[in-house]
Amino acid sequence: MNASVFALIFLLRICCQCNCQNVTRPNIVMVMSDAFDGRLSFDPGSKVVQLPYINYLRELGSTFLNAYTNSPICCPSRAAMWSGQFVHLTQSWNNFKCLDENTTTWMDLLEKSGYLTNMIGKLDYISGSHSVSNRIEAWTRDVQFLLRQEGRPVPELVGNMSTVKIMRKDWQNTDEATRWIRQTAASSHQPFALYLGLNLPHPYKTESLGPTAGGSTFRTSPYWLKKVSSELITVPKWLPMAAMHPVDYYSTVTKNCSGVFTEEEVVSIRAFYYAMCAEADAMLGRVISALRQTGLLSNTVVIFTADHGELAMEHRQFYKMSMFEGSSHVPLLIMGPGLMSGLQVNQLVSLVDLYPTVLDMAGVSQVGSLSGHSLLPLMSKSSAFSKKQHPDWVLSEYHGCNVNASTYMLRSEQWKYITYADGLSVSPQLFDLTLDKNEIHNVVHKFPDVQAHLDKLLCSIVDYPQVSAAVHIYNKKAFGAWRRSLGKNYSHVIANLRWHVDWQNDVIANERAVDEWLYGSF
Repeated sequence: MNASVFALIFLLRICCQCNCQNVTRPNIVMVMSDAFDGRLSFDPGSKVVQLPYINYLRELGSTFLNAYTNSPICCPSRAAMWSGQFVHLTQSWNNFKCLDENTTTWMDLLEKSGYLTNMIGKLDYISGSHSVSNRIEAWTRDVQFLLRQEGRPVPELVGNMSTVKIMRKDWQNTDEATRWIRQTAASSHQPFALYLGLNLPHPYKTESLGPTAGGSTFRTSPYWLKKVSSELITVPKWLPMAAMHPVDYYSTVTKNCSGVFTEEEVVSIRAFYYAMCAEADAMLGRVISALRQTGLLSNTVVIFTADHGELAMEHRQFYKMSMFEGSSHVPLLIMGPGLMSGLQVNQLVSLVDLYPTVLDMAGVSQVGSLSGHSLLPLMSKSSAFSKKQHPDWVLSEYHGCNVNASTYMLRSEQWKYITYADGLSVSPQLFDLTLDKNEIHNVVHKFPDVQAHLDKLLCSIVDYPQVSAAVHIYNKKAFGAWRRSLGKNYSHVIANLRWHVDWQNDVIANERAVDEWLYGSF
């Protein structure tokens, strides 16, 4: 056999192997929204708003009923998802301090293994983003002052019954994703992986509060509002301010929620938030439709999830940054070839599980140690996958703004254990979610044995007093460096951040409080 014939046979074998591999390796599409309450993805929460495409995934795929964020804020949460590591391992402390640019993500590994890849829309896992206010508020959380950092949450109705595209940037990104499916993925001989990051249903920036304002406006149109069953909207129970846990009290005040809210206002904010979820669901629908119309859906795994939830006035708060269910419970629905349909999974899972799950689906070996565990054995039709036990707990932690202590949440069985800082200086909380779904009754003193058991388990996962101390040191160093970089402009800049209204009430006292925290008592 001459050399040219041998080379031709060799190339044919390679092509055959590649084609066989591409047939068996599924395409993977992930749509990640921002601030989507996971309890809306299954009953009874799913009844309050029409979410037809989430329901489609629920009927034809697996719904994880107990899926949690690993940190209830944008950048650290996404850092955990992209790296497969708990945030204390990557030191993703706040929206400014997350992953390095050269961090290996699961998308990188898919590309190296032969996948055609694309990432569109909100990524938000690399250090250096978000506003100056956001990082300063995180760094100075231990300063002994209490300033409102957000605008008061408000609903805003725009357009009319024909106004569909409210979050135009998300729609543009969705259109880009569907074009890529039709024009690039459909004609490729490679398996593909597509990520689409949405900003909805995150509240919009409140423009009337100026350039430093955060997102406190829940904006929608009558078109989306009609998708909400207003009679099913619940009015959340609130503890009196004086009875709140001190960390929750701090969050309520800094989120500008300590004032008077009528029941009508609360219901309206919640209705508008649900309508924003319906708009996000429609974008998911565009992606599913593009896959179906190109004939790709039957060999594509579709994943829908979110970085965190939204309190929507539960516990007298909006936004996230809390371990309460509205903030920490995320949607996770997965549909695809070889996966069970109509399955509801009770197993406790979290976003770090997506890294090993995606690699498992693609037949790609893991690199290094991961915090998460593959979910494929929980939903696969095949018995070939290892049925090794997934841990019966999930960990979430938070070190950012609007909370004045590092916070750690451990979910195990019916319990949610929340502890702070060093575990001693701030009292912990314990909730029995079977009996107390609204998380109103802290039973930590009623069940000391449960607290001791859960705290021991938590300490076996993370040395949380040591992590809290490390964050405290980082905050001072980062703030000090920022302050020195401003020179004589420091007083002007710090006075005009998002807390500027309250700061002006006593400029000298506020500057002194910062100095005492940074340098010690005078």
